Amino acid sequence: MTPVWGVWVDDAFFFSTGRKSRKGQNLAANPFCTVTNDEGAEAVIVEGRARKLVDKAALEGVATAYKKKYKMDPRAMNEPIFKVEPARVFAFIEKSFPKSATRWKM
Repeated sequence: MTPVWGVWVDDAFFFSTGRKSRKGQNLAANPFCTVTNDEGAEAVIVEGRARKLVDKAALEGVATAYKKKYKMDPRAMNEPIFKVEPARVFAFIEKSFPKSATRWKM
């Protein structure tokens, strides 16, 4: 697992990575991945499949979300932007674990 900058738009997580980066190469070989937040006290772990985003309207929406969050447009890097739709989600609040643990399967 490797940290990535990304945004949630509607019901999917979007991120960008270099084609030649280790992440990019791994996704080219196997698109199944895990995404998690950086807050261990309130963890959310998402499993899904990363697909290269090509829809221009969707790219515009992702770019708008990136600009709001990071003050940059990911399209400017000229690298792929991936969409991860959750297949499974596991979440919990550390202070009340395991009672708070919840799992969803889409």
